Amino acid sequence: DLKLEMNKTRKLPLMRDTRASDSSQEEAIDQWARRRKQFKDSKKCSSTGGSSINSTITEGSINSEDARSVDLGLHSENEDRGFYTENFHSASWVFRGDDASPDNSPRCLSKRPRPVAIRERTVKIAKGTGSYPWGFRIQFSKPILVTEVDTNSAAEEAGLQVGDILIAVNGTDVTSMPHSEAANLARKGPDILTMVVGSDISRYPNTPRPTCRGYLHKRTQSAILKGWRKRWFVLKHNGYLHYYKHKKDEGKCRPLEVTKLEGAEIGVDTSLGKPFVFKCIPQSGNRIFYFCATSNQEMKRWLEAMDKAVHPVHQNHVWVDVTLHNTTLPPLAIKNPECLGLLHQLDRSKDVWIQHYCILKDGCLYFYATLRSTPAQGGLYLQGYTVSEQSLGSKRSVIELKPPSEEFKTFYLCAENVNENKRWITALKASINKWLPLHQAIQDFMNRPLEETRM
Repeated sequence: DLKLEMNKTRKLPLMRDTRASDSSQEEAIDQWARRRKQFKDSKKCSSTGGSSINSTITEGSINSEDARSVDLGLHSENEDRGFYTENFHSASWVFRGDDASPDNSPRCLSKRPRPVAIRERTVKIAKGTGSYPWGFRIQFSKPILVTEVDTNSAAEEAGLQVGDILIAVNGTDVTSMPHSEAANLARKGPDILTMVVGSDISRYPNTPRPTCRGYLHKRTQSAILKGWRKRWFVLKHNGYLHYYKHKKDEGKCRPLEVTKLEGAEIGVDTSLGKPFVFKCIPQSGNRIFYFCATSNQEMKRWLEAMDKAVHPVHQNHVWVDVTLHNTTLPPLAIKNPECLGLLHQLDRSKDVWIQHYCILKDGCLYFYATLRSTPAQGGLYLQGYTVSEQSLGSKRSVIELKPPSEEFKTFYLCAENVNENKRWITALKASINKWLPLHQAIQDFMNRPLEETRM
């Protein structure tokens, strides 16, 4: 039904913000929006193909300690925008541009100054104890980069990430300041270190890092055994609260339960006659979680962290913003494309080839109905894909875009002739090679001798 509706409207959700000159188009778009909402509510796991490239990711439910289950139902952030982005969002990627030589650092980790598209955010870090009270390192470079964030540190809990660019420290601009001066500025400041940091096109801003973790006593909901049990809790930046039987189980065993905190009700509870107790009522379901901390300070720490998860600030990767902007442009208005022309995409559900006018730019393949169409119908994020020439059915030369994992979709494209296919294959490989997995980029960079300051 979804695919039928897509063929009827020939419009993607991407176009819902544009003004339709005719009421029939508006009605069709409204009808498509209603269909999509019904589809989401059904919580089915599928990936639709055809002329729009959308995705839905669903994780299975995780059994709880109390013989209950929690439906995670995570969806791709750009499902409504006509982009297939699953592999991009399953990992962190660094954009190294045309400078793809292994002897050179990705541009986001390079010491060479360059203009960057930066998304700024403010990070407030409470001063801890010991010689390095904030728990991170900065590197000698312009701009100053964060090269290490200590596990369980105040910096990690505040959301500071490796690769972040320091823009201001305690209200003072440090973009042209030596890193040693920036460090002294932080040391002489108040116990709350306030920094403005930025992430450029190279960074994935929502790399999962625990925002709060520690032991809490949880009230058991079991009908057989009632009471309080000590458990190890981990609240992540994605707003999900995980808990384990022991601290050592984190990263080694599946969590006993995972709870989504967005939209939940949290607060101090005095009904049980026990100090330092607070409760959490998730938005879905009528279950109430009761937690008990060891001190008033510890309870406040958890309540503050949970409040951020309850009211999250949603933001895209900078690269997502760039590609979404590009989709609003006519095909030939995208600057410096790496390849352009007609391509046919295989709709495997119907065994038909659908023609698009395509633009390739920095690891993204944009699909247009025709050369004169605006906006784009959608696109494909190519990070991690491998490109090869295959034979398929009656076609001797087909471009195969194969993902790094079988859980993602394989795409088949075909140009007008064999020579055109080879031209596209060369361009696609070069475009994909502009991106590097973040963990690999950081590992390569950290292996170099650096002048650093530990904070």
